[in-house]
Amino acid sequence: MKDIDVIKTNSAFAGKEVTRIPVIVGDGIGPEIWVGSRPILDKAIKKTYAHRRIDWIEVLAGKNAYEKTGKWLPKETLDAIREDKVAIKGPLETPIGIGRRSLTVTMRQKFDLYACVRPVRYFEGVPSPLKEPEKTNMTIFRENTEDVYAGIEFAQGEEDTKKLIDYLQSFYDDDKFRFRNTTAIGIKPISKEGSLRLITAAIDYAIENNKESVTLVHKGNIMKFTEGGFEKWGYELAERKYGDKIFSMRTYRRLLKDGGRDVADQALKTAKKEGLVIIKDIIADNFLQQILLHPEKFDVIATTNLNGDYMSDALAAQVGGIGISPGANINYDTGYAIFEATHGTAPDIAGLGKANPCSFILSACMLLDYIGMPEASDLITTAIEEAFKEKKVTSDFASLMDDAQEVSTSEFCNIILEKI
Repeated sequence: MKDIDVIKTNSAFAGKEVTRIPVIVGDGIGPEIWVGSRPILDKAIKKTYAHRRIDWIEVLAGKNAYEKTGKWLPKETLDAIREDKVAIKGPLETPIGIGRRSLTVTMRQKFDLYACVRPVRYFEGVPSPLKEPEKTNMTIFRENTEDVYAGIEFAQGEEDTKKLIDYLQSFYDDDKFRFRNTTAIGIKPISKEGSLRLITAAIDYAIENNKESVTLVHKGNIMKFTEGGFEKWGYELAERKYGDKIFSMRTYRRLLKDGGRDVADQALKTAKKEGLVIIKDIIADNFLQQILLHPEKFDVIATTNLNGDYMSDALAAQVGGIGISPGANINYDTGYAIFEATHGTAPDIAGLGKANPCSFILSACMLLDYIGMPEASDLITTAIEEAFKEKKVTSDFASLMDDAQEVSTSEFCNIILEKI
C-alpha cells in the first residue's frame, strides 16, 4: 500500500465509465516518458475497474506545439482542458532571462490553479544524502498564482522603471534604491483571499488524512505585510473556521504569556492527545534547516509561491530527487486540475533512454486518486516500490546505488508493467 495520502476525490469524476484526459506530452524527455507510462496506466485501470477507462487525448504545448502550429500554447489545448477539467503534462521548455513566460505558470494562472500540491516521501532503496530519509514524509501546499510569479516586472534602464522608482522612493525618507539607474523592479502581490483559499486546502487535507500538524512557512520577519500577512491570515482562518478541530500555536503563545509554560504545555499536550491538528508557523530559512535536522516534525506545509518552489525541490532532493517527485495544480473550488512531471526537459539525455519516468507516473497516480481510481493508483505505486527494492533503476539512481541493475526508460516501464 502506498504511503502517499490520497488527495480529495473530485465527486464529478467518481464512477464515470469513460473519462477524457488531455495529455501534453511535453518537450525533451517528455515523449519517451509518455510512451512508457501510458501502458502502465491503462493496465492498472483495466485490472482494477471492470467498467471504467480513460481516453487519453494528446494535445500540444511547448516547443513541439510551436514547431507544428507556430504557437507555444494553442487555443485548442486550452479549450480541451477547459472542457475536460483535468489534464496531465510532461516537462515544457522555458527560456531563462529572455523571451516568453513559463507555459506552466501561464496554465496555472489561466485556470486559477491556486494550489500546487507536492507529496514528498521516501521509497525504500532509493539513494538519498540523508542518514534517515524515511523520516521525510510531508505534503506541500504551495500558493500557485501570486507572489513574484504574477510576472509584474520592470526591466533595468527603461523609462517606466525610472518613473516607478521615483514614485516608490517618494514614500520613504531614506534611499531605498542604492543604484537607481541600474535597478530592475519586481512586484510581489500576496492577497488575503489567495492566501486563505490555499491554507484552507492544506488544513482540510490535514483533517481528512489525520495529520498531526499544518505548518505555515513564511518570511514575515522581513516582508511583514506580504509574507507576514500570510502567517497572520492563516492563524485567523484556523481559529475562526476550524474551532475545536485544531489547536493554534498562537493560542499556545498567549497561554505561555498569561499562564506560564506549564499551562501552555498542558494545553498543547491535551490537544495532541485529542487528535487536534496543530497549526504552527516557521520562518522560511529556519524551515530549510529543520527539514534536514528534524523532518519528522512536519506533516502538511502551507506556504507562499516562491518559498514553495524552493522547498519542494529541496525536499525532493532529500528523498531521491525530482525524478520521483509528483505534483498537481488544483483549484478545489472549480475542480480544474493539471497534474505534471515536476522536472525539466533534460534535452541532454532526450532520446537516450536515461530518463526516470517516475515523476510523471506518480503524478498520474495523483490524477487517478483525484478522479476516484485509488486502487489503480495503489497498484502502480506498489510496483514502483518493488522495482526500487530490487534495485532495478534508471541511470540517475544506478550511479548512486551499489549492485544496482541499470535499465533504460522503456525497460523500467516494462518492469512496472509486468509487476502490475
